[in-house]
Amino acid sequence: MNYRHAYHAGNFADVHKHATLALILQHLKRKDTPFAYVDTHAGIGCYDLASAQAEKTGEWLDGIARVMARTAPPDAARPLLQVVEGLNPDGGLRFYPGSPAVAAALARPGDRLALCELHPEDAAQLRRRFAADRRVGVHHRDGYDGLKALLPPPERRGLVLIDPPFEVPGEFDRMRKGLAQALKRWATGLYALWYPIKDPAVIARFHADLSMIGLPPAFAAELMIHSGTDSQILNGCGLVVVNPPWQLDERLAELLPWLAEVLAPGEGSWRIEPIRPPSR
Repeated sequence: MNYRHAYHAGNFADVHKHATLALILQHLKRKDTPFAYVDTHAGIGCYDLASAQAEKTGEWLDGIARVMARTAPPDAARPLLQVVEGLNPDGGLRFYPGSPAVAAALARPGDRLALCELHPEDAAQLRRRFAADRRVGVHHRDGYDGLKALLPPPERRGLVLIDPPFEVPGEFDRMRKGLAQALKRWATGLYALWYPIKDPAVIARFHADLSMIGLPPAFAAELMIHSGTDSQILNGCGLVVVNPPWQLDERLAELLPWLAEVLAPGEGSWRIEPIRPPSR
């Protein structure tokens, strides 16, 4: 895809990803014991929707702007919307949270965030943003290598978000291998893997490959904004959630139809599908 995320912050894929992330973090907060949040491709943490990059594409106008304009969102959308509102206390829509900002807003004082970012300028900006937050550690390193160093976390409970930019060929394979290695180190952790949907055949192969590595319970939650199969455009996006929290699928079954209707009226669709090994 070859992009810097500032051009795409707040688009439909971000809304889907971050709304799901917020639901998982809310679930982790049900227990008093601290949790860890590990982000393999953290970016800069928060985005200015009035920046030259965001204004050049305007993708947020068909994403978070549409969602924030609705007056009666479902309860499953509220955790993310409250984070966005917290970044825009004047009631406008100027700033949009990346995944680190969503996690930081929802985490408690005793929880811990480990953020990996390989791009040197982005890592430096991320470090400045969270310099005063003692819960946050920023690691200037490849996120897949970070999984080896950071897992298992001392807290023994938490979430790993694997969210690469898909700038290079073979990213689906790298993600599968990274997950397999992470599960060997921390089999009981929660994992969320984000992916773009262009060619449905590529996604089917990815799901099949995942099913062969001995996954614990897992499902894919996908949101489509185009009904066609043109592999040259971003038709939708998905998240594979491994060791999903109890009733997360039910919360997403409330959220995703609403997002499909808001973000792609008349054309949007969604699905939640288990990732299972092939039957014999």
